[in-house]
Amino acid sequence: MSLLKVVRASFAAMMIAAASLAATVPSAALAQAASAPEAAAAPKAAVAEEAVDNPYGLKALWSQGDFVAKGTLIIMLIMSMGSWYIIITKLLEQQNMLKSGRAASETFWQAASLKAGADGLEEGSATRYIADEGIKAADHREGSMVESIDRATWINISVDRAVSSVQNRLQNGMAFLATVGSTAPFVGLFGTVWGIYNALVKIGISGQASIDKVAGPVGEALIMTAIGLAVAVPAVMGYNWLIRRNKAVMDITRTFGGNLQQVLLTGKR
Repeated sequence: MSLLKVVRASFAAMMIAAASLAATVPSAALAQAASAPEAAAAPKAAVAEEAVDNPYGLKALWSQGDFVAKGTLIIMLIMSMGSWYIIITKLLEQQNMLKSGRAASETFWQAASLKAGADGLEEGSATRYIADEGIKAADHREGSMVESIDRATWINISVDRAVSSVQNRLQNGMAFLATVGSTAPFVGLFGTVWGIYNALVKIGISGQASIDKVAGPVGEALIMTAIGLAVAVPAVMGYNWLIRRNKAVMDITRTFGGNLQQVLLTGKR
């Protein structure tokens, strides 16, 4: 009988222990599950805070830079703005010249006279300018200083001079693009060298050469080189593209000028 009581007591103790364990495990699991999102959210918050509070960006480069760094940035900004202005304006100018040149080849030679054909050309266009100069050269020149020059030679000189004037106008701004393309990387490199120099001086004065003290200022200075390349690449590509388009424009212009010379020399008015 006593043995039976002992067995019952032991069984009751085991049941109580099992119930306690079952109640403890879900609580621990719930606590762990609740703490997991907080642990996962902590790195994200830290990353977001680090991205916002970056002390070595372009804004810090301008606010903390001296007059040399700011002057270098301003020079590269002027280079970039000038390059894009020239590229856009030259593209529009070339497009208008190509359009007027094709229109002249279709309508000018079907006119009843050179004067009527010239009046039908767009005012201020290259073809209108060449036609007016050729017609003016073919007019009567008595009493002028060029009277001693024969008519054919004077027509050729006037038309060639008009074509050369159009070519010179197409070349406006190209020297600026070439200069920017060749010098902007070195201007940016100068800004980088100056920035690294200032960063090393500050590190030497502070006496701390840890990676966070070195990498930040040096990386900030390297932004100058990136800006220099960003200014130079569009200038070089725009220069090469505009040169090829200038050749196409001048082919149409020279063809028009040559045909005009032949018509004027034959006496067609």
